[in-house]
Formats: sequence, structure tokens, C-alpha cells
Amino acid sequence: MSVQLNHTIVPARDRDATADFLVDVLGLEPAPVYGPFRVVTLANGVSLDVVQAGDDVPEQHYAFLVSEEEFDRIRGRIRERGLTYWADPYHREPGRINTNDGGRGLYWSDPNGHNLEIITVPYGGG
Repeated sequence: MSVQLNHTIVPARDRDATADFLVDVLGLEPAPVYGPFRVVTLANGVSLDVVQAGDDVPEQHYAFLVSEEEFDRIRGRIRERGLTYWADPYHREPGRINTNDGGRGLYWSDPNGHNLEIITVPYGGG
């Protein structure tokens, strides 16, 4: 078996609100409870295991590779919710998208300050 990412833990101030936010904005299936986690499963089988972490949550970055159609749907949900998004990871270009590597991308924040990203082409033009 080749090495594959199976899951990662996403620390959250509010486990349920964070899991519901990810499911809602990304258009995913509901996240079931597994032990102390809410398990947000992505299409490639990797899961984001959201756990209650208290008030001191270190900000992390999570990038999602999506199709052009999914990009439009997710961007639409971001706009519908009145969330700010940026073309860059430093949040200097609000309300814009980037066209890096011939695709489209944008960044937005979750309720914990995690920097979320959607891209339609992998880095390097893959």
C-alpha cells in the first residue's frame, strides 16, 4: 500500500459548530460523532476529525481541491453567508479569486480562524 493521508485532527472552540460549518459550506454529508470527534469526510476518503479544544485554538490551513462546478457552488455558499473571502493566503485581496496555475482559488476563515482554501488545479498545474 502506498502512503496516503487518512485523517487529520481539526481543533475547534466549538466542535459541533465547526463541523456543521465545514459540512454546510463545502456541501458535504453530515458529520457523525466518533468518540470525541465529529468526522467530516471528504470525497477522497480523508477525514477532518473535529475535536473540542477550548479557547486557545492554533490557526491552521486546510486546502481543498474541487472541480470548477464545486468551486462555483462553494463560492456561492460563502457569499450567501456573507463571509469574506480573499484571493491570497494573507487576506490582502478581499472579494477576489486567484487564477494560479491556470485554475481558480480563494481563501476564507472558519469560526476558529483556520485559513480554508479551495483550488481547482493543484499547485504546479498538476
